[in-house]
Formats: sequence, C-alpha cells, structure tokens
Amino acid sequence: MLIEQLYTGCLSEAAYYIESEGVAAVIDPLRDIEEYLKLATERGSTIKYIFETHFHADFVSGHLDLAAATGATIVYGPDTVTKLPVHIAKDGETFQIGAVTMEVLHTPGHTLESSCYLLKNEAGKDHAIFTGDTLFVGDVGRPDLAQKSNEITMNDLAGMLYESLQSKIMPLADDVIVYPGHGAGSSCGKNMGPENHSTIGAQKLGNYALQQPDKASFVTAVTEGLVAPPSYFPINAKINKEGYENINAVMEKGLKPLNALEFKQLADQDDTIILDTRFAARFTEGFVPNSISIGLEGRFAEWAGMILPFNKNILLVAEPGKEKESIVRLTRVGFEKFIGFLDGGYPTWVNAGEKIDMIIDVEADELAMDIPFDPNIVIIDVRKEAEYDEAHVKDALNIPLADLTDPASMANLDDLHNIYVHCAGGYRSVIALSLLKREGFHNLRNVVGGFGLIKELGDKIEIEKTEAALN
Repeated sequence: MLIEQLYTGCLSEAAYYIESEGVAAVIDPLRDIEEYLKLATERGSTIKYIFETHFHADFVSGHLDLAAATGATIVYGPDTVTKLPVHIAKDGETFQIGAVTMEVLHTPGHTLESSCYLLKNEAGKDHAIFTGDTLFVGDVGRPDLAQKSNEITMNDLAGMLYESLQSKIMPLADDVIVYPGHGAGSSCGKNMGPENHSTIGAQKLGNYALQQPDKASFVTAVTEGLVAPPSYFPINAKINKEGYENINAVMEKGLKPLNALEFKQLADQDDTIILDTRFAARFTEGFVPNSISIGLEGRFAEWAGMILPFNKNILLVAEPGKEKESIVRLTRVGFEKFIGFLDGGYPTWVNAGEKIDMIIDVEADELAMDIPFDPNIVIIDVRKEAEYDEAHVKDALNIPLADLTDPASMANLDDLHNIYVHCAGGYRSVIALSLLKREGFHNLRNVVGGFGLIKELGDKIEIEKTEAALN
C-alpha cells in the first residue's frame, strides 16, 4: 500500500494518491492533474476512483478532467446535489482499492455533503482517515460557508459538525493517521497547526475543538472569531458543483504569444485586465500601465481569487518561461478567460518604445525621516485587521488588501497625499499599490520589507497597538 500526500503550499491544500496492487485512487485533486497521471504511469497503476470530501470553495478540483483522462469514478458522500456524472455514496459504503478498502463516513457540518474516507489496510485494520475539511490538525472546518438564509444557519452546521465528530471520528483508535485537506495558512479554518498530518490520539489531546465538553460549548468555540471568507469561495464552490472547461483548452487559449502591438490592442479593450505575475521587486522597477501585480512568489492563486474579476479577459505579463505556471495556478481558483501573454515579457514592451509606469521603493528608515517633516503623508497598512491590531505605525490607516477592490475603501484618500503603503514583508503592498495606480493615484511609495523592517527601527517610528489588542 502506498499513500502519497501531494501538498500545494500556495493554497495550503493536500491531495492524496493511494495505491494497492496496481489500483489507485486520488482524493481531492487539484485542477491540474498531470502529477496524478504521472504517478500512476510511473508506477504502472490504474486510477479507479476519485474521492471528493465535499464541494470545495477555496480551489477548483480536477475531478472532471481526471475522470475524463482515466475513466475513474468520481465519488461524493451522501446528500450531494449535482447534475455532474458522479457516484453519490451511502454512509458506510466501501470501495476496494487493490488489497485495501476505503469506507465512506458521512460527516456533515462544514458542508452538508462533507464526508471522510477511512482507509483499512490489507488486514482490515483502520489505518488512516482522510478528513477533508471536517478535521484539521489543531482545528475543524469552519461551519459558516454552507449556511443559507432562512434554511440552515452557521450554528446549525456547527451542531452537525459536533455530532459528526463525536459519532464518526472520536471512536476511532488513537493510532489512526489523520490526513486533512488543508494545513496552516488556509482560510478554511482559524487555528490550524503547522503539521500536515497527525493521529486521532494527538488530536484528541491537542485539538481545542475536540476538547469541548458539550455541543453548546463546541458551537461557541468553533464559531467565534471567524473572519469573513475570501470573496471567491462561492464562485469556486459553484464551479465544482456545475463543471468547467477542460484545462487543456484553457491552457491553449492562454499560451498564445503576443507582440507588443497585439498586446496593446487587446489591453485597450474594456473587458480586459493585465496581470503581471513577476516578483514584486521587479514590478515596482517598471511595468505596463494599468497592470495589476500579483507575484508568483506569494499566495498567488488565493490573492488572485480575491482581487481579480472573474468576468474579464486576462492578458499576462510574466517572466519568460513562467507563463504556463501562471495560468495553471490561476485555473486552480477558477480563472479561464485567458487571451494570451506578452511574448518575451516586460522587456518586449520596453523595447517597443511603449509607455511604462513605475512605483518608488523606499526603505523603512526613509519613512522614519519623512514622517516628521511631511504634513501630507498618509501611511496605509494593508495587513489584515488582526495583524494591524497587534501592532502598527501610529496614525496609519488600516485598509486590508482584500478591501481595496472596493472603491469606497479609497474614498478618504486624495492624490495630493503622499501615500506610503506597507504590509508585513513587501508582497501585499505591491499588489495594493498596483490597484491604487489603476485608480489614478500617483504619489505612491512602497515601503520595502514592510512592517517587519519598520519594527527593527526601534523608537525611530512610533508603534502602537489598538485598544482591543491591549485588553
């Protein structure tokens, strides 16, 4: 028996490849399926099943393309509602994978169809459980994503999750391995640990949600402190439920090389945006005007889902050779409307003599020198509210990056202001600055190294905490 976890750090997502005696199954595959096909080919195995733990909201699954490529059966748990060609399993139904068996455990709570898959080894002993978004290392799935007004509430779902954990997960032996659907950094939970797998015994001892004495305490514990989920989550859940375009067709459209003139003509159309995926430090040095910067070095796909409109055509500017990676990672969160890339990247634009734009980088100590003497200075901190509350530059405005897509968030800004933008380390600030540029702001500065370097200046820049963080 082979179990391989295929972890994608950008999305904090774990897919799984399970194999026994030449028969394989994949759990929660990503949109790009090449890695699963390669594994099966190299090992001379046939992928027979694709097990989905639920309709994912944070990424688009590769279930349809993988099934088309292999003939595998797509399996969802009970209470699944979809018109896609899938097998809706019964609670307790088993599937043979070579000499091992997979049992479906219906665990509603995160969503109504949420299910875990219990793997029994060749001797029939419980070996591992693939918990999807029902149970994480140190946390459980958030119960607010599948709520529906006047039908089912967050508290209703939290109560279901409690019952699922108590009846299906807690009775398992302590040595059963827990393989969750996500790790630290995912927006699908609020308290995930750094490990990508655990055991039932370790979770009984260390997971706050499993230590609650009763249902009421559990519901309170798992629902308090939840921040709003990323705006693209409902879009991805809908795509997973209703279907999508074959990824090969999407790639073919996106990998169309364009010269500077062709690129410019398409960029001038109202239904088109320019996405620059070069590293943030390269973007500030020079870029095609009106570009949105989301560098591949960060949580690229997640920020793209929160920042970019899904109904616009996308033109790419990437480092030469990074075009395919850019498109693949965007398809993972549901983007499909690609119309080409700037052949040769940004240098092609420069060499064609086209107009460029840039953003001024400043060091933290330059900010420290400017604050006392510039009455027009405005400092914007684009970190999350919780980060800002913990510590921030005195008088800095907190506009979390995800909020900058709303023009109302910029209502109090004036182009006469000298606007200095920072985040924690310098990635989010450049995304924010590209959005501000597109809205017509010109007096912009990027604080290189963000709040991490600002703190190192000691008393050169006054730091404060919000009152809530002090209590």
